[in-house]
Amino acid sequence: MKNYLKMSKNWILSFLLIGTIVTLSSFNSQTPPKVLVFSKTAGFRHSSIEPGQVALLKLGQEHGVTIDTTEDASKFTDANLKQYKAVIFLNTTGNILNEEQQKSFERYIQSGGGYLGIHAATDTEYSWPWYGQLAGAWFAGHPGPDNVQKGTFVVVDKNNPATSFLPERWEREDEFYSFKNISNDIHVLLKIDEKTYRGGTNGDNHPMAWYHEFDGGRAFYTAGGHTDVSFSEPLFLRHLWAGLQYAMGK
Repeated sequence: MKNYLKMSKNWILSFLLIGTIVTLSSFNSQTPPKVLVFSKTAGFRHSSIEPGQVALLKLGQEHGVTIDTTEDASKFTDANLKQYKAVIFLNTTGNILNEEQQKSFERYIQSGGGYLGIHAATDTEYSWPWYGQLAGAWFAGHPGPDNVQKGTFVVVDKNNPATSFLPERWEREDEFYSFKNISNDIHVLLKIDEKTYRGGTNGDNHPMAWYHEFDGGRAFYTAGGHTDVSFSEPLFLRHLWAGLQYAMGK
């Protein structure tokens, strides 16, 4: 009887040990989430695209997210896009997708996908109304000839992970876009005080970062990212990563 109990106890312990190993093995072998960074340009090309790619790759490594970068629009197929938690438009400009690729991206968002637009992502695809609604606004212009200036962002919503750590008034140097066709459905996180720089055209309610749910998916946009140095600013990178987390559905 003692031998039987001993054998039973050993069998149970072995079973539990095997179960634990299998569980840990399964956990460790889980595929990390993936994000696609798209930076094709058909208009002005920002020198900050490459620093932006490097920064996003580093953030992905730090947080266990696989970052794929491409400028190949043929990647916009239903089969390819479905592997990604979010797609980042990094300083894209002009008409960069054909009609078939546009439809694939629409279906991706409609099936619960996420979008993160950075800076010139609003200077993209003006003839595609759906995209303008997804992005939340169109680029209307920027100051000139001194396009890069110091200005002060004002935190509108302090309770969001993309802004909770920022000072109430955040001074930074960048190229500050003005916008047109601003959606009424966006939730504004940051605006800019036009009295702190020259050339703004949106007045007292000049949004600079926002998010919204759209057509079954999620969209986050930040107007920062014109300058190379933007992608080495700790506060901007933290803001950017939190925006990506929202786009990924986290």
